[in-house]
Amino acid sequence: MSGGSNFLAKQKKADLADLAGSLGLEHDGLKKAELELELENYLTKNSAQYSSDSRFTSFYKRRSDSSPVKKEASSTLSDVDSKTKPVRRRVTKAAEDIGATDDSEVEPTGARARSALTRTPRASALSNLSFASSVPLPPSPAVVAEAIDRRTQVLRSKVSDAFDESGIVERAHATRESLSTVASVESLIILFELYFLRPELLSDRYAFTIPAISLLKTPDYAVKIPDLFLLLTSSFWGPASLWAVTTFFIPLIAAYFVNLTSKPKSRSSHTHFNYAFDPLTFNIVKALLTYVVFGQDVTFGGFVNLEHVARINSALYGGYQGVLVGTGIGTLITLYEAVIRK
Repeated sequence: MSGGSNFLAKQKKADLADLAGSLGLEHDGLKKAELELELENYLTKNSAQYSSDSRFTSFYKRRSDSSPVKKEASSTLSDVDSKTKPVRRRVTKAAEDIGATDDSEVEPTGARARSALTRTPRASALSNLSFASSVPLPPSPAVVAEAIDRRTQVLRSKVSDAFDESGIVERAHATRESLSTVASVESLIILFELYFLRPELLSDRYAFTIPAISLLKTPDYAVKIPDLFLLLTSSFWGPASLWAVTTFFIPLIAAYFVNLTSKPKSRSSHTHFNYAFDPLTFNIVKALLTYVVFGQDVTFGGFVNLEHVARINSALYGGYQGVLVGTGIGTLITLYEAVIRK
């Protein structure tokens, strides 16, 4: 008897009649055994329809538990499992023996395999991608240009402020104003003559030597200074006084008394001059004396020593002709300023 029949056998005839009536089966005149058989056949044929019905859950459950197919399958699986267990033991034991004998060979092989995996192109590519993702990207060209422009403006303003604070512009303007006069030009001409005259009148004398510096690759340098003891000799004062009298003092005196820079007379009785010493007169007198004394060797009755004249001519740049060029430059500057003033 199946499990489903046991379920129906436990039911009363009245309950079976109710089940048959609910299923639409004819049960009038049937005995209890016949009614059980009729219900079992009907429920078996329509298991797909009534297996989910709660009234017949016990019927189908017991029927599935008592199914010969399931029992056969379970018995077959148990037989297979019992047969494969010894085989598994033998395989496991053999694997353990092989692992024990070749353990020293398997471990290097595994290590090489792991190192090979770490050196695969895929792993290196992934590492490169992760590194590239961590690197910050540069800003756009517009942002870079704006930052450079801003830095340039800041640097320009700092340089401009430092330049203004240094006072270079004011000093340059003051220097230009000082040199843009006739008196400054005349002073520069005289200093130029003195620069070449000094070595002749005050010759240099050895003082000491600066040793060579190997780091800077400089040789020994002998330092020489003017021999100031010559100031006590006539070899200095003779030529120096001759040059000073002929090129400075006499022309300066003449420029003071012959001053052509007087302004138009005003109501006051005093005459005003643009210059205390007329630069035009100064240059004319200087040129005449230079030509007469240093060019024509005029001694003025033995007052001028020709030896001193020769020393001065040899010392000055271009000789007395160089002095004449200087007087010509002074004359042109004086005339140019006079024209501009008018």
